[in-house]
Amino acid sequence: MVSRETSTGIFPHTFDIVVVGAGHAGSEAALAASRMGFTTLLITLNLDAIARMSCNPAIGGLAKGHMVREIDALGGEMGKIIDATGLQFKMLNKSKGQAVWSPRAQADKITYPAEMTRRIEKQERLFLLQGEGIALETDGGRVSAVITRSHGAVPCRAAVLTCGTFMNGKIHIGLRNFRAGRLDEKHSHGMTEYLNSRGFESGRLKTGTPPRIAKESIDFTKTTPQYGDENPVPFSFQTDPNTFAPENVPCHITHTNQETHKIINSGLDRSPMFTGVIEGVGPRYCPSIEDKIVRFEHRDSHHIFLEPEWKNAAQIYVNGFSTSLPEDVQIKAVRTIPGLEHAEFIRPGYAIEYDFFPPAQLKPSLETQKIHGLFFAGQINGTSGYEEAAGQGFIAGANAALYLKDEEPLILDRSEAYLGVLIDDLVTKDTYEPYRMFTSRAEYRLLLRHDNADFRLMRYGHNLGLISNAVFQYSKDRRSAVDAGLELMKKTSVEPEEVNADLQKAGTTPIDQKQPASFLLKRPEVSVNNISALRGLIDTHINNGADKNDIAEQVSIEIKYEGYIDRQMDQIEKFKTQEQWIIPDSFDYGEIGALSAEGREKMAKIRPHSLGQASRISGVTPADISILSIHLKRGSAA
Repeated sequence: MVSRETSTGIFPHTFDIVVVGAGHAGSEAALAASRMGFTTLLITLNLDAIARMSCNPAIGGLAKGHMVREIDALGGEMGKIIDATGLQFKMLNKSKGQAVWSPRAQADKITYPAEMTRRIEKQERLFLLQGEGIALETDGGRVSAVITRSHGAVPCRAAVLTCGTFMNGKIHIGLRNFRAGRLDEKHSHGMTEYLNSRGFESGRLKTGTPPRIAKESIDFTKTTPQYGDENPVPFSFQTDPNTFAPENVPCHITHTNQETHKIINSGLDRSPMFTGVIEGVGPRYCPSIEDKIVRFEHRDSHHIFLEPEWKNAAQIYVNGFSTSLPEDVQIKAVRTIPGLEHAEFIRPGYAIEYDFFPPAQLKPSLETQKIHGLFFAGQINGTSGYEEAAGQGFIAGANAALYLKDEEPLILDRSEAYLGVLIDDLVTKDTYEPYRMFTSRAEYRLLLRHDNADFRLMRYGHNLGLISNAVFQYSKDRRSAVDAGLELMKKTSVEPEEVNADLQKAGTTPIDQKQPASFLLKRPEVSVNNISALRGLIDTHINNGADKNDIAEQVSIEIKYEGYIDRQMDQIEKFKTQEQWIIPDSFDYGEIGALSAEGREKMAKIRPHSLGQASRISGVTPADISILSIHLKRGSAA
């Protein structure tokens, strides 16, 4: 619903929650809050730029795909929209174990934001306003209004800031720079200054984007096409995999060479990164091309991915060539790349600096420590990536609603979700560079697979009212079917003549005597789906409506990794013990003289939610945790 002012400038609605910023974080926050029953206003600088893909036109990828499926299991929107609008779907890391398989989709950057906008406009209790949030009003330490530049104060009871790269954004192309939130979009100022006046610490980060070039100027015969999977896996648990038949538009791979690197090196004297013009810290794991050339000078080439930005797009995204070099250097360097010798630029690459607020100033709910009812999500917290932003946005929006209900916040721990790992890392550890999620950040990644996100998280979405009874029941039936399949495989033995032909086809050794089906499934090459006798057990005995291909795959995974899963479950039990030791908000670390000076200072600043979170703070020693646990025991006994 689009909000309309009256002629006197007074809003016709009273808002419970105001969300500032309508990128991927703001969109998920506003949808979650309104669907949980609260009248919500979503403020954006540009109504035509909702959920815009300003950088890579893709959703998912390594670890990021896990988070999209988690958002979906909780009741968020990203997975459903990419399933409806994607150009190509591919499961990454399939040469490795299932724990690190990650879905990725090439996105249509026109239809994706259009579909998100359509869903926002149709959502009950959700209103849109084109405007700029520049400050807040508080009453008794609680949010009472968002101040806008053109519309005055908008009264509310909670607010979520998802300002992306717009807060004091500055774009750099060579030594030329100018204020902007994205190229050709104005920046926002005022909110940083207001928050600083309220005692918040802020900093500067930097990110970048590559050039866009005309498709007709590319010689694709000199590149290697890459298509998606023939039988793709959808992101959303609510998308029927049996009828999922998306586009399969190819991307293309090429590479830089020594001549490319020579030209880039010749332009470093005009690079804002290497001349000190850019002050913000850039992403370590998604560096600019000039940073890659300098840091990896021994490399003769780097992969370049040519990606369409929408269906039948006339322009191509040059993934892997993020840069802030002068435009003339960009053009010369790009034209040394095979297939791009005659490339015509539609838009140069650029870097953007922006304000962020170190997230140690937040609670695990993403509510700020200094102002009640104020939540931060997305790049304002120092993260990079649509998926990280959307996940935080969902959690912040849901927790803003729970705050107004005076209920306990939704806090996912590290053993439950990548989103739990993300937020725990943000609020516990120092953020000096844009944070990006990787599977290696998760200690329990064997349990946090993309395929079981509904088993792990859908109960939370159902409790929030964001997952319907029917969808939740299907997930429970799916879990029951997997459990029944596991029992089948453990109690059934197979004869050599039943399985040997299929074992040979799978590339593994035949058996010479009767063996339990579960024993066969321990082999890396064997799955229920490639041994017809095992699949027959599923087809015969699983009759509760679950997808049998999916159940067979789940059974294979859980049996194959049973020993490792059991070991991780034991580790989680120990982890949970510390997580259940809740530290009161009012706890005074200054009264514990035995704590180390650094431990006392760090815990007083971060205000850990639990003993477990305290143990993960840099500078807090095991001795500090032992001392703290003694004082917490005394407090509970009192």
